[in-house]
Amino acid sequence: MKSRTFPLIVVLAIFVGVLAGLIIATNFDWITKGVAAYKDKTINTVALGSSEPVSAELQGLQTLSKAFVEVAKEANPAVVTINSEATVKRPIHPFMDDEFFRRFFNVPDQDREEILRGLGSGVIVNPDGYILTNNHVVQDADEITVNIDKKEYKAKVIGKDPGSDLAVIKIEKNGLPTIKLGNSDDLEVGEWVLAVGNPFSNILQNTVTAGIVSAKGRSGLAIGGGSIQYQDFIQTDAAINPGNSGGALVNLRGELVGINTAIVGQANVGIGFAIPINLAKSVMAQLISKGKVIRGWLGVYIQPVDENMAKAFNLDRPKGALVSRVTDDSPAAKAGIKAEDIILKVNDQDIDGPDQLTNYVASLEPGKTANVTIWRDGGEKMVDIKLGERPGAEEVASEEPEKASTTTKLGLEVQNLTSESARRFGYEGEKGVLVSDVKPNSVADREGIRDGDLIVSVNRKAVTSVREFRNIVNELKTDEIVLLRLKRGDGSFFRALRVPEDIN
Repeated sequence: MKSRTFPLIVVLAIFVGVLAGLIIATNFDWITKGVAAYKDKTINTVALGSSEPVSAELQGLQTLSKAFVEVAKEANPAVVTINSEATVKRPIHPFMDDEFFRRFFNVPDQDREEILRGLGSGVIVNPDGYILTNNHVVQDADEITVNIDKKEYKAKVIGKDPGSDLAVIKIEKNGLPTIKLGNSDDLEVGEWVLAVGNPFSNILQNTVTAGIVSAKGRSGLAIGGGSIQYQDFIQTDAAINPGNSGGALVNLRGELVGINTAIVGQANVGIGFAIPINLAKSVMAQLISKGKVIRGWLGVYIQPVDENMAKAFNLDRPKGALVSRVTDDSPAAKAGIKAEDIILKVNDQDIDGPDQLTNYVASLEPGKTANVTIWRDGGEKMVDIKLGERPGAEEVASEEPEKASTTTKLGLEVQNLTSESARRFGYEGEKGVLVSDVKPNSVADREGIRDGDLIVSVNRKAVTSVREFRNIVNELKTDEIVLLRLKRGDGSFFRALRVPEDIN
């Protein structure tokens, strides 16, 4: 009997042991948890080479890191090093620049040749050897070489565009790796981007730095010696340094969204600028097909519309570009555009300011008709303008706010324009009153009016004498906006002044 019951006892003991183990393992919690019941963020995922579980945060960082790696692999082969050489002549001694010194010592003109070397980056945009870079990287070069995989190739310039600081060069090599062109309009502030280039020297080729898009649409920047007229920069805090110019700014999809162009200061301080690829595309296409860029042209001088200006023109808010002068015989003049018109829209593009108008019109084809919406006499008006071709000299200028002044109430004094003062200030044939003095820290002074400005009209009424000017100004009430049209030299501009509370 014992021989029969012994196996049953053993089986029963094993069953009881397993059951006890399960109870202990579950800490006496008999209810199975669902996924939502877990508050612990630890995911049962094991890192490579480790037996420790990986947290959700760490897993996210690993995913981002992997994205950086993949983008770098995608972009690096298409970013090249550009070396340039320019031969210049310099005096053998600094005193050789002084004509008196040379004559006194009977020294003939003597110059020595010096080779200046430059370093930049470029992006391969076509497998047949076309490379996009900055104009300033190659503009004065006598010889250009491109370094790819430690091999040097001589390059020739296909086309340069100083206005946008872009250039296209070409090497004789086929089957080159390229990078996909993205859409810079889709970029968002705060989005991750990588900058790829060659900072400081050849030995630092294909350096990759990461950052975010800090801002978009930056313009009015005094970079490139003031030669970059078409500004719509992407600002980034990805490290950009000398030598990065012409390199790639890419998004996390591995798409080229900008051409790194400029920095603040001499080295990276977290503020770098890139030309949006959408602007670069149109410039690049024309440089390759025509060797130059042909831009549309209206023929107007324009300035921003601030809050006071908007109130003076009865606009609901500051917007558009105010026409301060129309070039004679220009497309705008032929279409009837006048000074004091505010350009609100071109075709379907809303205009927020002068830089946007300049860039948009420049992107249009000369000879095409543009439908322009203007603000005139308190209402909108549609005007069709057949665009011209922009001349070599810039005809569309966004005038910077300049100092201007007013009169007694507004903090300025005026005098009648005489033949002598007209000759002195260059106002022959003009009508108006001359600003003779501006009270420091007055409303006129704060708006930038200055001695020698010519006031042509007040609230759109022409003034030809001090009496006419004062009659209008004396009727102004506190907090009222007065619109002045002024001339300074060859330029014409507007200022909207708010009448201060203290008018004495």
